[in-house]
Amino acid sequence: MRDAPFGVLDLGLLPYREAWDVQHEHHARVAAGGRPTLLLVEHPPVLTLGRKAREGTNIIVTREYLNSQGIEVLEVERGGDVTYHGPGQLVAYAIFPVGRRVQDFLRLLEGATITALRELGLPDARPNPGYAGVYVNPREVNGREYEQKIASFGVAVQRNVALHGLALNVTTNLQHFELIVPCGLSGTQMTSVEREYELRGINRTVSMDEAKHTLTRAFHTTFEIYDWTLPEPAGTAPALTGSHA
Repeated sequence: MRDAPFGVLDLGLLPYREAWDVQHEHHARVAAGGRPTLLLVEHPPVLTLGRKAREGTNIIVTREYLNSQGIEVLEVERGGDVTYHGPGQLVAYAIFPVGRRVQDFLRLLEGATITALRELGLPDARPNPGYAGVYVNPREVNGREYEQKIASFGVAVQRNVALHGLALNVTTNLQHFELIVPCGLSGTQMTSVEREYELRGINRTVSMDEAKHTLTRAFHTTFEIYDWTLPEPAGTAPALTGSHA
């Protein structure tokens, strides 16, 4: 969409460190007045620690075990606790001007994700007040009710422009979330579009390409009347929010 206020760049499957460098390149460009960009990517298995997780206490296996599985652990500048990224998870980094509108920006990220999930056949996709992310209806497991989290959010805002964004579980290997307490939320299970289809008896599959196209359309709709003005610099301290898992 040439006339759209933001560009879309599909990075395919890219190691986290390389995608992190791409994020910073685009962030510098947008902070200098360039066109906002939505980066779409999948990562090989990796755990990232937000600023609330520097000690990594919500990683419940040893670093030696993670090394044996080829799963790297990285500290990043976003808000939130520990998260897992891996194949089958659609990560969208919205390098957009935000300024002080961080909470409004998070609500728009949630709104775009909810719109996409409803188009993909999950009409109960919703926010969970008090928590960053998108959920579907809770599910009882062994007599206990668990929140079902399908997408997570974590952003950093530097020079008035956002870094990081959202992670939507499409066909993610959910067993890898058992390596951590996702976002530090013990009463929450991670779910995926694929898992919800299976549990609901929905005779449908979703490819990563379909998920990318659906989420991109939802971003265009949700951010249609967004204020793309880049605020004047007001300091260098980052604004941090959200929990990414």
